[in-house]
Amino acid sequence: MREFSVPPIVTVGDSANLTHPVWENAEVAPDTVQFVRRGCGAEHAQTEVTCRQFRDEVVAVARGLVAAGISPGDRVALMSRTRYEWTLIDYAIWAAGAVTVPIYETSSADQAAWILADSGAVAAVVETPAHASLVDGVRDRFPELRQVWQIELGAVDELITAGESVDPAEIEVRRSTTKADDIATIIYTSGTTGRPKGCVLTHRNMYADIANAVPVLPNLFRQSSSTLLFLPLAHAFARLIQIGVVQARATLAHCADTKNLVAELQEFKPTFVLSVPRVFEKVYNGARQKAEAEGKGRIFDRAEKVAIAYSEALETTNGPGLALRAQHLLFDKLVYRRLRAALGGRCRDAISGGAPLGARLGHFFRGVGVNISEGYGLTETSPAAAANLPTATRIGTVGRPLPGVTIRIEDDGEILISGELVFRGYWRNDTATAEVLTSDGWFRTGDLGHLDEDGYLCITGRKKEIIVTAGGKNVAPAVLEDQVRAHPLISQCLVVGDRQPFIAALVTVDEEALPRWLAAHGRPETTSVAELRDDEALRAEIQGAIDQANQSVSKAEAIKVFRILPQDFTEATGELTPSLKVKRQVVQKTYAAEIAEIYQR
Repeated sequence: MREFSVPPIVTVGDSANLTHPVWENAEVAPDTVQFVRRGCGAEHAQTEVTCRQFRDEVVAVARGLVAAGISPGDRVALMSRTRYEWTLIDYAIWAAGAVTVPIYETSSADQAAWILADSGAVAAVVETPAHASLVDGVRDRFPELRQVWQIELGAVDELITAGESVDPAEIEVRRSTTKADDIATIIYTSGTTGRPKGCVLTHRNMYADIANAVPVLPNLFRQSSSTLLFLPLAHAFARLIQIGVVQARATLAHCADTKNLVAELQEFKPTFVLSVPRVFEKVYNGARQKAEAEGKGRIFDRAEKVAIAYSEALETTNGPGLALRAQHLLFDKLVYRRLRAALGGRCRDAISGGAPLGARLGHFFRGVGVNISEGYGLTETSPAAAANLPTATRIGTVGRPLPGVTIRIEDDGEILISGELVFRGYWRNDTATAEVLTSDGWFRTGDLGHLDEDGYLCITGRKKEIIVTAGGKNVAPAVLEDQVRAHPLISQCLVVGDRQPFIAALVTVDEEALPRWLAAHGRPETTSVAELRDDEALRAEIQGAIDQANQSVSKAEAIKVFRILPQDFTEATGELTPSLKVKRQVVQKTYAAEIAEIYQR
């Protein structure tokens, strides 16, 4: 057993809650720009929202919620894309003393119905007519739901108008009586297996997490920093950035549609971004494919090697040598500046979480001039438990525990976490809570990993995902899957082989990368992946990625056979969660015949 602990920098008082920074900002720095609202239409007009204006809008919307009969402790569902109104309503719910229950805007009717019913939500704010129709279609299942507002039909204005009859002093009373240990939100897990469970997070949980993270991440959270948030705010990871921006008085803009992401990055020019590894992989793959299409593939390959070497040299005593610095400067002019320009030109930092980034990508981006702070946590830990910091970075790890966090590795390799950021338990599910919380407050993550001698944490897989072959070999699929996915042509990889004589893999092709591959190999541009599954050239390309990944494991753990699937995994088909994690059980059920055929050979 190994354990590493970092003492807290900030201790959350019993009377504190997540609205306090909003009120403090309005008093201390009233004219500081807290948000930039993105307009609709061809002009895409931007409106700045100062700290004082945001506080006043929160109060106005909260008064509307009170007028509608929302009482302290009531659950209010929020279903919308990432937009300013999401953040405004979230804080208004807290100011009214109520509890926010996020619902992914891509959720099905059954998923939304489950969350609304299980949480006992008395009201809901949705974004679109489609969302309203979805809720209306299942509304008979939960009689507690009294009110539904729609953002696109003027929900904010409607609430503000209704709240004019409520004394503003009532909001101050609600805020002052909301304590640190009161529930702030119930976040339902993505549900890679079974029904989603509601993670109960208190104001103390989330406040302690971000208040201790901000001081050690000054490159991200400072008054002069800015970010364009495009991940779903229903995800705890994006939510943490939201409250971190408010805590640090930084500036936040929202991007509701990732189809417009590139243009909005160019326009807003954030100093840092938050994303999941798959997005960083796509940025890298897109740049590489573009270089190859322009006949500059060799230049890019050399630039990539120099970037990685430069980053690796930063971790040595002497740093990059003179020759390496000269090459780095040359490729900065030829290649790296263009990559940074794709992020708006000012972005020098990024946060990655939700899945392993991989050392190769981490070194590549740092060598290009974008430092990616890879972190680790779960919804149950509010969510950030560990992170690489500006003063303490070790690429290939998820960093050390954040201040106030203790991480322990059990004898079987499972990661346990303790600290004020650990959730209270699962909503109305004592059995599930008892399975993950020990009697002395440690959270069993279900993840496997190890701590090095300096306290840096490495994640090696999920305990429940460990594959045991017929020969008794334990295999962590994530190690192989992450490396196979690094190939520009590959979108997803799922390793199988539990109780089977060897390890195999299901692979999907990246549909954005396919056209270039077809052109380069003389195949008709209309050729589908389904038609190419047995194409020798395509299989050779995939085999190269498999061979590369196999070098990182023993022969017994290596992928012996792979199948190219006819289509990619998507959220719409139920194979991906909203945070782009593969639902392993769903994929294995969907492609059971493919898997069976592999082992019938």
